[in-house]
Amino acid sequence: MTFWAWIALTGHSGIHSRSSLRTLPRETARVRRVLWRLSPEHPHLGRSVFTPSRTTARPSEARERLPRSALPHLRSNYSLPETAMLGSGTGHGSSDGKGAPLPATTTTTTHQSDERLLTLDELVLSAGFASRLPADPETANYVRVVRGAALSFVHPSPTWTEPVLAVWSDRCARACLDLEVRPSERDYAARVFSGLAMLPGSRPYAQRYGGHQFGVWAGQLGDGRVIVLGEYQNRCGETWTLQLKGAGKTPFARFADGRAVLRSSVREFLASEALHALGIPTSRALSLVVTGDKVVRDMFYDGNPREEPGAVVCRLAPSWVRFGTFELATDWNELELLRQLADDTIVHHYPALLAHERSHGKRTSADSSRSARNEESQNPMPYRALLLQVAERTAALVAGWQSVGFVHGVLNTDNMSILGITIDYGPFGFLDAYMPEYTPNTTDLPGRRYCYALQPTICLWNLLQLVRAFEPLTGTNLSEEVSQTYETKFREEMSARLRAKLGFQTWNSDADNGLVRDLYELMRQDRADFTRTWRALSWLEPVACLQKSDASLEPLLRVLPEPVRKNPDRLEAWRLWVQRYAERTLAEDNFDGTARRKQMQAASPKYILRNYMAQVAIEKAENEQDFSEIERLLKLLEHPYAEQPEMEALYDREPPTWSQRLGVCMNSCSS
Repeated sequence: MTFWAWIALTGHSGIHSRSSLRTLPRETARVRRVLWRLSPEHPHLGRSVFTPSRTTARPSEARERLPRSALPHLRSNYSLPETAMLGSGTGHGSSDGKGAPLPATTTTTTHQSDERLLTLDELVLSAGFASRLPADPETANYVRVVRGAALSFVHPSPTWTEPVLAVWSDRCARACLDLEVRPSERDYAARVFSGLAMLPGSRPYAQRYGGHQFGVWAGQLGDGRVIVLGEYQNRCGETWTLQLKGAGKTPFARFADGRAVLRSSVREFLASEALHALGIPTSRALSLVVTGDKVVRDMFYDGNPREEPGAVVCRLAPSWVRFGTFELATDWNELELLRQLADDTIVHHYPALLAHERSHGKRTSADSSRSARNEESQNPMPYRALLLQVAERTAALVAGWQSVGFVHGVLNTDNMSILGITIDYGPFGFLDAYMPEYTPNTTDLPGRRYCYALQPTICLWNLLQLVRAFEPLTGTNLSEEVSQTYETKFREEMSARLRAKLGFQTWNSDADNGLVRDLYELMRQDRADFTRTWRALSWLEPVACLQKSDASLEPLLRVLPEPVRKNPDRLEAWRLWVQRYAERTLAEDNFDGTARRKQMQAASPKYILRNYMAQVAIEKAENEQDFSEIERLLKLLEHPYAEQPEMEALYDREPPTWSQRLGVCMNSCSS
């Protein structure tokens, strides 16, 4: 089955628009046909999701003209340990040996009980990225256009209030930083992770990058309110880069104040740890500090600003380099910087590619002298291999999102990691009722470019922007090869994940795709809960379902909306599908009901971070300075695939009606 047939399984189909082709005028005929398919207009969407205001500059044009003035817009992405990058199956995760995805466990390693953890006083950082890449020579902190540099050094800005360490992720601290914060260190931790005190070895900076936002080139962007503290290599050999989000203005702040509010900080903290526990590659969240000052925000951009509590999140990733990091270097004709960024990414985050080149006796640009780097690369292979690896990782990442109903909400190229991990949690959301056109971002209306159904196509579009940024290094346009690689990997990942979610040992493409398509259509028509429906399938008894008794459908009936349960026609539609599913399940050799259920429940979580759950925690924190609900959710979401019967009454239920209000089911980028 083709990639586009997989996209059709979600129920997102419609008219194709030629307008999307304007963004990539130089692509091959095949890729132009791909982009045609990348702009489907869902019946509920209203307009094409690709409506750029200008054509993206070609790399060849970048060499012929001076850079245009622009805004800072390029972020760094997260890098995984080599063991995670070289795996198969689900990309960053692992496989059961038959292609079934299992929750990823390679991004962090559990420490042995006899290993002594560090105290905060003993945590020493290194400059890492900042010592290897060119930095802005200007060190004063004022908003400006920065040229020819990957970063600008800048210190956090004190709030002159007494910060409080509200929530701490002990699992993240232990696994990533070999760290344990004792009760006596909490005040010091609040100062460190709000930016009031510096760790040894820290040399803080903000990264420079650009990107396409909603399909339009935005020029220079950069870390406007994010400050990197430094890097730490743990005992397992993993390198983690620590950032503070909301610790003050940087040279890339533009018109913003450099701060973050509590509501968005709570959401990012919980979402980062929730996706990690789901086995989806992601940045991590270490701490949530309430600063004690007030931040003014117009939440819905409707002219009604209000004061909100300020907060700072410390987040971790192996690297924060983004697609937009490379885009800006190419767009501004900074080809030496482009080469340095690419080489650094390969050496420190994709070392297997470098080893492969050297084992074949090839000379890479990473081995060249600085003078040689000013010349055109004589060997573009490492860059080609890098792009293909990024395509595979991105495809695996998106398949993970689709399998659990996660919607990022702001898939601009400055929010896409070069390591294929989830970064920058803004107005994200998880599906409640299955609505393929759902977007959690009010800014994404009415076009819904970043809705659930379009995430696979949007990420491919973003990859093609990265391909074009690499043209000065590769010497050719690799769009077609990258597209094929991405489509193939996505198809493999989705079929593996769907097979696991259905409890199958094999996958019959035609028949099983039809079964999945019909399930999605039933969920769409009846607005069935995405997570609860998939989980309920694991409790069906195939033999009993073939007997057509109402009792056999009870696990599914419990999670279907009440109007469906009272509608004989809709019940019959579900009953017919269940019978087909039961027949398909029992047709497999060596059917084992217990193993089937275990496989399904390892692929379909029982608990996700629903927006209304986060909202309850936010309101308690804002109104009562009570952070216990955040702690409770953190504990719940650490084990999303477990039954946790003590949590069922609160968190395994139909979302309340108020969860559909603006500010809960949908949020803006104002944070």
